[in-house]
Amino acid sequence: QLVESGGGSVQSGGSLELSCAASNGLGSFDAIGWYRQAPGNQRELVAEFTDSARTIYGPSVRGRFTISIDNAKNTVSLQMNSLKPDDTAVYYCHGLIVTNKGWTRYNNDYWGQGTQVTVSP
Repeated sequence: QLVESGGGSVQSGGSLELSCAASNGLGSFDAIGWYRQAPGNQRELVAEFTDSARTIYGPSVRGRFTISIDNAKNTVSLQMNSLKPDDTAVYYCHGLIVTNKGWTRYNNDYWGQGTQVTVSP
């Protein structure tokens, strides 16, 4: 189970930090990170540690947001700086567990309940 915290409202240029706690630990996930969804838009990648041990960022947040992991606390965090009104969205913690059956790979996606981030001009 993934539980987010830390959302809220902030003015443009401000900062927020989101945290996601994994009740069963982070070790079971092949990828862990953050997505967001604004009204009328599709859910999009914000930042993620991938199953190939890479860190990827969405192009609109690169250089402003930083993802980090605290294995001792089983949490993944997202530090968001220089926030813009376009960053307003519901932010979701995402975990991926890959399973294989024979030659077939299955992606099992897990999502938190989401936390609202609102950035005012």
